[in-house]
Amino acid sequence: MPATRPIRVVIVAGEASGDQLGAALMQALRRRFARVNFAGIGGPRMRAAGCECWHDASELAVMGLVEVLPHLPRLLRIRRQLVARVLSERPDVYIGVDFKEFNLSVERRLKARGVRTVQYVSPQAWAWREGRARTIGEACDEMLCLLPFEPAFYARFGVQARFVGHPLADEIPIEGPDRAQRAAARAALGIAATDTVVALLPGSRAGEVGRLGPDFVSAARLLSARHPRLACIAPMAGNEAAQLFRAAGAEAAGIRLLDGQARLALQAADASLVASGTASLESLLCGCPMVVAYRLGALTAFLLRRLRLVKLAHFSLPNLLAGEALVPEFFQEAATPEALAAALEVQLEPGPGRERQLARFRTIHESLRQDGAARAADAIAALLA
Repeated sequence: MPATRPIRVVIVAGEASGDQLGAALMQALRRRFARVNFAGIGGPRMRAAGCECWHDASELAVMGLVEVLPHLPRLLRIRRQLVARVLSERPDVYIGVDFKEFNLSVERRLKARGVRTVQYVSPQAWAWREGRARTIGEACDEMLCLLPFEPAFYARFGVQARFVGHPLADEIPIEGPDRAQRAAARAALGIAATDTVVALLPGSRAGEVGRLGPDFVSAARLLSARHPRLACIAPMAGNEAAQLFRAAGAEAAGIRLLDGQARLALQAADASLVASGTASLESLLCGCPMVVAYRLGALTAFLLRRLRLVKLAHFSLPNLLAGEALVPEFFQEAATPEALAAALEVQLEPGPGRERQLARFRTIHESLRQDGAARAADAIAALLA
């Protein structure tokens, strides 16, 4: 690479978890290169890390097969503008952070025109639509995986993929919160040390909160009726998520909404109720027993089942990493308030089951703690060399 100019990186994330991962990777790349400039699409963390954002990540935050359709013209317009700008500016590398469908489609177009491309966070082709794995090599020069079982899956399809570890596992102390840390987290949030605390994380995207929010609120009501000293806290990923959760009756049910602070909430909590995704992994890494729920739009769920696209026995990250039903998980119509509240009540109970779960959390944490952002930065530097 020429030493006379900075490394130019276009980096694109489409949701809160990708924004977090992207910011950590940017910081690692700054340590790796003396001069590096970032532009692309991101959220507040990537902006704070120095990314010139052409669009905000919230403009891309759509999920589901059918639910994306009303947003498709806008997404296609953003994609078209992004590809044109990248081809015009010819950066040294394009990095897609998670948000796989959008980023892989962009990467395929860029790679065909000679731009080096990296996908950071693997598509979950191992979970559904395995055939997609064959085409991933056409889109990216380097696939960087956060989960240890992913490279072996992609090897079956001739795709080179590298496990780099998960940056969240590096950020969070492996010991998990002890009593003093839990007390400090509660004090920071103004929660009594003697309260039973449940953290509710219904998702970062509007669709997730809209579908799961009412059941999370109702589950909290049921649990509060049985536990008078229960404190329910809900860290919100943004204003839109907070408005939707309020509309579901959260504050009327006595749930206290927090502006972000998910990690502090999980450190303070005795148990959590989380939407499937990065929040479930963060709960594991914080040593917080959990119940996981996931709900798609009715038509999307019908198509997945009808076409038999889902291949796995489990969908939550803790269970996928453990290779067993380590935490309770509820999909679609099974995620009723009654089922969620009953499962949460079990997670609050001390005993051998809870201790075994926490011990497995620690083992998984150790396996993911690989200095992930630095290893990802090293892989990108090797690609650029």
